Amino acid sequence: MASTAELIAACQTRFEDIDFKDARAWKAAQPGRKVVGFLPVYVPLEMIHAAGCLPLGIFGGGDQMEVIHGDAYYQSYICRIPRSTIELGVTNRLDFVDGMIFPFVCDVIRNLSGMWKLMFPNVWSKFFDTPQNFDPEIGGVYYQAELQELRQGLETLTGRAITDDDLRRSIALYNENRDLVRAVYALRARQPWKAPTSDVYLLMRVGLTMPVEEHNQLLRDYMAAAAAEDRPKRDNVRIAIFGSFCEQPPLNLIKSIEMAGCYVVEDDYSLVNRFITEAIPTDGDPIAALSLAYLQKSVETSCKYVPKEEDKGVFHVERVRAVAAEGVIYATPSFCDPALLDRPMICARLSEAKIPYIAFKYAENSGQMQPIREQAGTFADSIKLWS
Repeated sequence: MASTAELIAACQTRFEDIDFKDARAWKAAQPGRKVVGFLPVYVPLEMIHAAGCLPLGIFGGGDQMEVIHGDAYYQSYICRIPRSTIELGVTNRLDFVDGMIFPFVCDVIRNLSGMWKLMFPNVWSKFFDTPQNFDPEIGGVYYQAELQELRQGLETLTGRAITDDDLRRSIALYNENRDLVRAVYALRARQPWKAPTSDVYLLMRVGLTMPVEEHNQLLRDYMAAAAAEDRPKRDNVRIAIFGSFCEQPPLNLIKSIEMAGCYVVEDDYSLVNRFITEAIPTDGDPIAALSLAYLQKSVETSCKYVPKEEDKGVFHVERVRAVAAEGVIYATPSFCDPALLDRPMICARLSEAKIPYIAFKYAENSGQMQPIREQAGTFADSIKLWS
């Protein structure tokens, strides 16, 4: 059995490969295979899988790539992820991708969808709009129509029909994946020294670049290896991290927070494979099932509408309580309008609940980690001393 160190080393190699060699190899292994890229925060991966395609998570270029051409397409006062995604495209790192899905996150990602269609007209592109009304008779009907439109687009791309049975099989596989993802997160919440967040983050990120069947096995292997290993328990503070649902922080930022004396026991990093919180039914109409799951069984995040202002942040307080976190770090990308607009409301709820918190901003290519480590370390020490 491979050790956690061996499994995570393989994950990190894949994570750092911005040429996507493994996805290219998957496509080349069998004639006719298609790869469909998607941006954060949520897309129904079941639909891509049911079409016979490989869902490929595109989270920008991270800190591995210098953005040169991408800066010519966007103004400087927005987040970095659209510019680095454009850079991936114009440097031919995504020249093997047959389709791209841009889910609704904010105006920036919506506009990136249009930019992609202009720049790469031979690539099937879809702006995937999710509802902000959660009444099944209004938002649900709209979302089912959007899912059907996505289905038809993928059928045109692949030249094959996506049957209801195809969808049900894919839903079952992703139900299994979500169960395993929740199990990894539960392990981390119980014993964070056995499943560091830097490990968990890599497990989740690479899972969005490989077939779901392989990811399911990887998660099983990691949990088995973690259970068999004896890692030292440290006197760290239990922390929840919110605000990082779209543009992702550098891996070294996540490690720096851990090194500062924090066990991260809850986060909203790369939400795609845990956006839905419960199993989706595999009987009946699969489109209706996917729609209701989004409306009724999904996490709260800044790109979802919360009707009452006083309810904003209640979800976060509940999550903090559920995992027995002692404090919150609200870490969000610079210029992320949804997260920064939410921050004062969410932090107000944290204050009302007497939950300590700090907040800072980052970019996916942030290089100077010492100030963040010092801020997180001071926060952890203050909790130990005064909470």
